[in-house]
This record gives sequence, C-alpha cells and structure tokens, in this order.
Amino acid sequence: MQTKQNEKSIKLKTTIPGPRASELLELKEQHVPRGPFNTMLTFAEKGEGALLTDVDGNTFIDLAGAIGSMNAGHCPPKVVEALKAQVDQYLHTCFHVMMYEPYIQLAKKLNEMTPGNREKKTFFLNSGAEAVENAVKIARKYTGRKSIISFERGYHGRTLLAMSLTSKVKPYKYGFGPFAPDTYKMAYPYYYRKHASMTEEELDQEVLKRLEDFFLGEVPSDEVAAIIMEPVQGEGGFVVPSKGFVQGVKAICEKYGILFIADEVQTGFGRTGKMFAIEHFDIEPDLMVMSKSIAAGLPISAVTGRAEVMEAPSPGEIGGTYGGSPLGCVAALEVIEMMEEEGLVERANKIGKVALERFQEMQDSHPVIGEVRGLGAMLAIEIVKDPVTKEPDKELTGRILKECHNRGVIVMGAGLYGNVIRLLSPLVITDDQLNEALDVIQNVVSELAPVHQ
Repeated sequence: MQTKQNEKSIKLKTTIPGPRASELLELKEQHVPRGPFNTMLTFAEKGEGALLTDVDGNTFIDLAGAIGSMNAGHCPPKVVEALKAQVDQYLHTCFHVMMYEPYIQLAKKLNEMTPGNREKKTFFLNSGAEAVENAVKIARKYTGRKSIISFERGYHGRTLLAMSLTSKVKPYKYGFGPFAPDTYKMAYPYYYRKHASMTEEELDQEVLKRLEDFFLGEVPSDEVAAIIMEPVQGEGGFVVPSKGFVQGVKAICEKYGILFIADEVQTGFGRTGKMFAIEHFDIEPDLMVMSKSIAAGLPISAVTGRAEVMEAPSPGEIGGTYGGSPLGCVAALEVIEMMEEEGLVERANKIGKVALERFQEMQDSHPVIGEVRGLGAMLAIEIVKDPVTKEPDKELTGRILKECHNRGVIVMGAGLYGNVIRLLSPLVITDDQLNEALDVIQNVVSELAPVHQ
C-alpha cells in the first residue's frame, strides 16, 4: 500500500480513547479480566499495511506489528484472497483425523528454507509457547535427558514450561509457581551493561566459562537435553549477542551432545534482515521454533528440526486438535511467497538503516538514550537517567510511549527494566509512513527529555 506523496498517514479525530472506544472499555472492564494487558486504549476497526484505524476513525502508524506478528502487514490482499478461498472449502478437519495438503506443502517449504542442509521435518501447533513446549518434549525424547537451559532476560511464553524458561518475574512469573522442574538459566551477554574494563570478547568468554562450570557445579552435561536461545532477545530488550558467543554456545552443545533450539518466534520471517536471525551467526540449530509473522496474524506455530530428532516421538505423542489449521497453513504459504516476491527481507534492512540513523541522531543530542541497538528492522533504544551510571528510566520510557500513542504512533516497550522502546513495524511500511512515525518519536523525545548543551 502506498500513500500519496506528502499525505500524512496519521489522522486523529478524537483523543484516545474516543467515545466509542470508551464505551467498549467499560464493557471490557465488566467482562474481561485485567490479566491480558493492552498497549493502546482503543479498539481496531480496520487494518491495512502499516496502518490501523480504530472505532472512532483515528488512524495510527503501527510500529508494534502485533508484537512482531505482522511483518507482511495488516490484511495483505493475496493472503486475504487465499483465506476466503479456503473458507469455501473447509475450515477444520483436525490433521489427526483427516489430513490436508496445505499442511504438507507448508512443512515442505519450511524444511527447504530454514538453515541447514541436513534432512528436516516440521509439524505445526497454535502459538509460540506451544511450539517451545513441544520442542522441549522432542529434545527430551530424542536425548533421553531431562534438563533444559535457557538464558537471563529470555522470553519463551506464558504456559507453564515456557514461563519456567522465561526470565522476568513481573509480569510473567510472579505468583504463578511452582515452576516446571529441571529448567535452568544461564547468563547472556549484555554488552551495554558490561564492566567498563572488560571487552566484549572477554565478556563472551566469561559467560561461556560459566556455562561450562555449570556442568561441574549444578547439573552434569549428560543430563542436559537442550539449550534454548533467542538469537536476538525480544522481550529482554532486543539485546544482540556476538557471533562468537552464539557459536560458542553451539560448540558447547556439540561437545556434550546437547541440542540447540533457536527460538525464532519474534525474530523470524525477515525481521532482522535475514529470513531467520540465526543466519547472522552462521550456525545450524538442531530445532527451531517459529510463530508470530509466519501467517500474517493467523494463529499457527511450527517446530522444524533435524529429521532424526523430529522422528523421536512415536505417533500420538505430539500434536493437538487445532495444530496447523488449514487457514493458518494457506496464510503462511502466501506470506512466504509474498516475502520472496516483494523482497521484504531486503526491505527490513532498508527500514533498519533509516531508523538506525534517526535513532543515532537522537542519541547524539539526548543523553537519556543510552544505547541504540538491533539487527535489520528489529531495533531499540534504551532510556536511562544518566549515560554514565546507565540507571534505567522506566518512568520516562512510559511517558514517551504514551505520548507517541496520543500522537498516532503505536509503539511498545521491552527490557528487563522496562526502559527499552522497540521497533517492530510491518515490513511493508512505506518510506513516508516510516519517516512520519520516526518524526513523532523524535519530537516526543525532544519535548520530554533533556538535550546535550
């Protein structure tokens, strides 16, 4: 979708929330528990490309993309057409009852396009958390081991096992214990917050040594089934590890017969400027979990892995009634074709270049921006009270986010300290829309934060 030259995409007819949204908010308070959080205090009526229009006629530029689910944009026409055609055929048969071709075609496609030349197999579920749970089941079945290692600041979902692997107490874990046993967390390099006297390479080596020492002091390596890692941490604040660190973890896995699981739920499908973020690090994971942008917002997830690993469970030991629904499969096939035909992976790099330059320009004049980081179109700025002490400023971050929302830009926070602003725009966003949204962010930061003298 293209906008006319110089025509503004943001169109605000009311304050947020508007009158109709306010009515719906009252109904929500009566009938929906407070647990599910909401970034925007309004309700969608129409989505197209990188734009969302609410029930009061306000149009926003979406830089949140349903938490990274809309890399192909809202309502891509070819996806919508494919869904309409599928609805006329059948909605659901349950793959375990009567199989259907789109499931097989999508599995074949993912086996071909995911990293690695070894034979692979794929099966489908409903959500990222469900994919994580099943990847762990498969790893345990294949290795005959029980323990799973994840990383500090990592996020893997809200179901019991996925929540146990996740590393943030509030809002994800507080009061929900006891957690799944035999799950352990190791350090993950955070170069911005390392000791000043330590190089990035020295930090990597220190963290990797701790992992090796863990096998001596806590759990023997021959009881560890898998290590699960986000190639770029999502909820943890878009923290990017070095190639040396990721390759070091993979080398440890190979040394001890431990499976490497890449959690690509948020990083996958072009977000980082490659189809999958793990490709930046030149390794082949044993298992990969995917969801979010796989199907333009349709609920589907996937586990893809080495064939001999995937074959470990016997018939009936993995799966689910709605896993790999026909609607999700046909949507995903169209999304993949669209990404290839429209060059959306390359587009992610262009988006990232434009946004990175703007964020760095902001950082030069605003000491509250401690760091700008990311890969491709997965970018973030970290807000601090002081650039020397690096003390996180969660309160200012919240104010910036809220004011951006009030001015028509949907953007979200992240990070263990709640002080990171992240960019997850649809990759179909136009140059004009991107620059308009970045103008809003820059103006808000300039108004709310001090500048260098």
